[in-house]
Amino acid sequence: MSTNLYAQGLDKREANYSPLTPISFLYRSAAIFPHKTAVIDGERRFDYATLLRRCEGVAAGLRALGVGPGDCVAVLCPNTHVALEAHYAVPMAGAVLNALNIRLDAATLRYILEHGQARVLIYDTQFEAIAHEIAAGMAQPPRLVAAGAASAAAAGAAPDYEALAAHAPAPQGWTRPADEWDAIALNYTSGTTGNPKGVVYHHRGAYLAAMSNALAFGMGRDAVYLWTLPMFHCNGWCFTWAVTAVGGTHVCLQKVQADAVRALIERHGVSHMCGAPVVLNLLLNEFAQRGARLPAPVQFVLGGAAPPVAVIGHARQAGFEIIHAYGLTETYGPSALCVRQADWDGLDDEALAARMARQGVANFAIDALRVADRATGQALPQDGAALGELLIRGNTVMKGYLKDPQATEQAFEGGWFHSGDLTVAHPDGYVEVKDRAKDIIISGGENISSKEIEDVLYTHPQILEAAVVAAPDDKWGEVPCAFICFKDPDQALDERALTEFCRARLAPFKTPKRFIAGELPKTATGKIRKNVLRTRLKPGD
Repeated sequence: MSTNLYAQGLDKREANYSPLTPISFLYRSAAIFPHKTAVIDGERRFDYATLLRRCEGVAAGLRALGVGPGDCVAVLCPNTHVALEAHYAVPMAGAVLNALNIRLDAATLRYILEHGQARVLIYDTQFEAIAHEIAAGMAQPPRLVAAGAASAAAAGAAPDYEALAAHAPAPQGWTRPADEWDAIALNYTSGTTGNPKGVVYHHRGAYLAAMSNALAFGMGRDAVYLWTLPMFHCNGWCFTWAVTAVGGTHVCLQKVQADAVRALIERHGVSHMCGAPVVLNLLLNEFAQRGARLPAPVQFVLGGAAPPVAVIGHARQAGFEIIHAYGLTETYGPSALCVRQADWDGLDDEALAARMARQGVANFAIDALRVADRATGQALPQDGAALGELLIRGNTVMKGYLKDPQATEQAFEGGWFHSGDLTVAHPDGYVEVKDRAKDIIISGGENISSKEIEDVLYTHPQILEAAVVAAPDDKWGEVPCAFICFKDPDQALDERALTEFCRARLAPFKTPKRFIAGELPKTATGKIRKNVLRTRLKPGD
């Protein structure tokens, strides 16, 4: 057996190796751009030197509260500088960040805090009542830290976040994690069936996800990123770290309101933003009503369902450049993106939409995507027709589910992460998600994609949002039922006209058998909750 010449005496050393962690991005940008604006939060502005000093102070303050390596620190805040700082300060203290969904009820939040064994809960004072309600019902409540304009007055005995930030940094400074595989964050799935699952991220994955996104979406030092995406959702798809990595500017936003977003874009020269289709639709509706157009192009990274033709057309008119991305909580956000090819530039809206409807190709830190037979796990042909489950493998896939080895093993069966999304692969290698496995409608033995029907409904000039689910049917087993939200809330429902509209564009068996108008229930990240819609339908209704 020959000796590997390149392994002899060429070991990892302090000089040539260090564990990857996104916390290093803040130190780098603070050194290169100390006086550049890092954060804009209302009237408050922090440059990079100040942001670093505050994060080091919070880290020191958390240590003073007894937080140590492997402890969990939860944060219940909207998209403020506090939520952003936590993404650096908590790991600096050696702890694991649990950014909480601010729209969850007290019982669910209590479950998450107990399951993750949070030692500290940093909360915005607007959530004062629910924070104390949660803690009061726990056998081992976390230490409460209040943040916000009225924190000192409202917190009472609870420490004040600003006092935490005023701590002097540790004399020895900050040290990297001993292992880049160490946990950096804990994020919970939406929990539409049963309790939410705790998804664990590691430092390596967070670093690579941030770098991948910055590269994939063309972010540089002039990037101005508006926080329309919740930071609690996959750590803001890791843009909490990506923007800092390039020395860009974070523009905080507590609540997505169309007029406020438009004003911030114009005021600060926003170049990048992310969000679900509901956010984009909200903005486009506002722009259309006002006949407004962006002063300069803004790149919008769109998650969730692929943009229909009408949405792409309206986005172009408003000045948004859409990049469609696909991912899950388990993949640190975007794991695939629809990379535009040069020959797409001259396409009309309909032809471009057909390309953009595909979820595309693997992001940089993902090794491979596979469309596989659900029974055998074998790769299916790239013919744009063979329907299988999308499997994912790479560096930005979770460590696993906290305290749930069975679910972890199931998710990683066969050496791949199983997404649960039914997908086809096209001849050029681009994948296209047709539906969630649970959302496919089987009517009289025919498989019907709910997404295909939704794409048609989104072309209707009066429809703002649409969701199609299976309705029980005595004859066919299941039939499509469409829930719709009109742009004008006073618009009257005309089922006959909608049926004719769909029949002109769909096969008869795919045409919804029922239409229901009204506001659609959504998750905190803007995804329509189809599980809730299904509960509204019963056999014979």
